[in-house]
Amino acid sequence: MDAIEHRFVQVNGINIHVAEAGPVNGPVILFIHGFPELWYSWRHQIVALASLGYRAVAPDMRGYGDTDAPDDLQSYTCFHIVGDLIGLLDAVAPQQEKVFVVGHDWGAYIAWHLCLFRPDRVKALVNLSVVFALRNPNGKRIEVMRAVYGDDYYMCRFQEPGEIEAEFAELGTERILKEFFTYRHPGPIFLPKGKAFSRLPETPLVLPSWFSEEDVQYYTNKFEKKGFTGGLNYYRILDRNWELTAPWNGAQVKVPAKFIVGDQDLTYNSFGAKDYIEKGGFKKAVPFLEEVVIMEGVAHFLNQEKPEEINKHIYDFFQKF
Repeated sequence: MDAIEHRFVQVNGINIHVAEAGPVNGPVILFIHGFPELWYSWRHQIVALASLGYRAVAPDMRGYGDTDAPDDLQSYTCFHIVGDLIGLLDAVAPQQEKVFVVGHDWGAYIAWHLCLFRPDRVKALVNLSVVFALRNPNGKRIEVMRAVYGDDYYMCRFQEPGEIEAEFAELGTERILKEFFTYRHPGPIFLPKGKAFSRLPETPLVLPSWFSEEDVQYYTNKFEKKGFTGGLNYYRILDRNWELTAPWNGAQVKVPAKFIVGDQDLTYNSFGAKDYIEKGGFKKAVPFLEEVVIMEGVAHFLNQEKPEEINKHIYDFFQKF
């Protein structure tokens, strides 16, 4: 971790905090984190890939950690976020026309859109947890989610500004982060009003071996300063993204890609993802998808749960290019 350098880059109208390691002129790997995460989620990958000759670059995304969090919800569209990343790449790797990209959770969603909008900037992609689906012209995302899982489905519960933040505040930042990071139920998260995470707050949570109290404190300190709203805005802007991406209706992601998911991941066990992967829908949407890896007994935060295996998967794939 001592080898990781930190700096701020002013791009796309905001200040972005970025963690970097590895040879300055090494091929860049851009790591994009999800919710409720930070650049820190990639700590194992940054160190490992930097030691193998890559320049690992991991920002705190817009709204998170030490990066700016604009107040306006409309500043969180997929175009703003992808714009942040293009600006960041122009700043940290001006000589590299194309870079490698790794995304997880919301970071995977953004990485798919980076490849959709600017395939000219991406050599190859490794995405974790969240598949790319062709845009559904017949229904906004939140409407579809409500129809399938109801109002208590976590993404639906996140929609009303301030509401879930108040519930999270009652339970406390540290408790909320522990609840998310220890979630291992192979299915969707439901957060009924006033009963977010069904366990009583006093019920002790046992941390897994891969997630230490030191890790919890790093996340907690950052989220206590910044709050959850910036991260929640990615969910709240989903329907607007659906409207804005109408020109890409039916468009495929045409970048060489590898996809990795744990068989205990909530994403793998929701919205028919298994069938979508197994029956060819995913390959149709991402024609240059070269490999799909299903990790047994692994849940959502796989890059932290099984870092050595994920590092090897990333390295083995990018070595082809």
